[in-house]
Amino acid sequence: MSTKKHKTPRVVQLIASCAAGLLVLAGCAGPAQADQAQIVVTTNILGDVVTQIAGDQAEVTVLMQANADPHSFGISAQQAAKMQQADLIVSNGAGLEEGLATNLEQANAADTTLFEAMDHLEPLDYAAQADHQGADPHFWTDPQRMDQVVQALGQELENLPGINSELLQQSVTEYRGELTALDLALAEDFAQIDEQKRALVTNHHVFGYLADRYDFRLIGAVIPGGSTLASPSAADLRELTDAIESSGVRAIFAETSQPEKLIQALASEAGTQVSVQTLFTESLSEPGQGAGTYLEMMRTNAQRITDGLSN
Repeated sequence: MSTKKHKTPRVVQLIASCAAGLLVLAGCAGPAQADQAQIVVTTNILGDVVTQIAGDQAEVTVLMQANADPHSFGISAQQAAKMQQADLIVSNGAGLEEGLATNLEQANAADTTLFEAMDHLEPLDYAAQADHQGADPHFWTDPQRMDQVVQALGQELENLPGINSELLQQSVTEYRGELTALDLALAEDFAQIDEQKRALVTNHHVFGYLADRYDFRLIGAVIPGGSTLASPSAADLRELTDAIESSGVRAIFAETSQPEKLIQALASEAGTQVSVQTLFTESLSEPGQGAGTYLEMMRTNAQRITDGLSN
């Protein structure tokens, strides 16, 4: 749910350039209007979605750089101040943005309206897939759950200054159509994988929602729990290797934002028949690198998963 009151809109200064790691709506399209709402988004996945929905009706600032890790990235003092001055902050929630916990608390105390995506869907519990407690924050691997967030976002954005409700609802409807098409495309891709081969091993537990939506088995993860900040023990790796061998997994998946050393060693230990594929899981890439948008990221991952498990 969102909290706190909306602030009085401020005059927006001319955005002269798009600094690396700070994405703003419409690139460097020019000055924002005086009555435009100021939206700050924590992760670049949600940043892309908010930008697609808001169009040019708001200024959207995205804090997380491309190819970054949402569990560990931090922000500058200037960005922290921008959070407190925003009309709306959009975050993932459920502990994903571990490095921004204090900043989000301070923004809340400064009467900034907060929208947490995880408040608007039925979460999965990590306990069903990992030795970890609490809600799994990686909801975006299921387009249907992203659709639920988009619906709620549309309702929240209507409350912001300078928003044309009719234009906003048109954008929301169009983007929801894109999500429906994405869901159908992923289901078609994954239908190419034999049922017994639908097994996933990754760097850490990030695909619980995808597995729930498309009937995959989660064999395990190199890093225990839901955060990339944890570390595997020798016993963890041995147990996972045994699981890989017994399940006949043919490919394991490493995240593009994380080093592949451990997962490569795991593949070597499990045998030469296991390949390592890279996926975009918790961050978008730079444009043109396979995951410039949320929709592109999901389609790229689906193709790589399908290729890796169908061979």
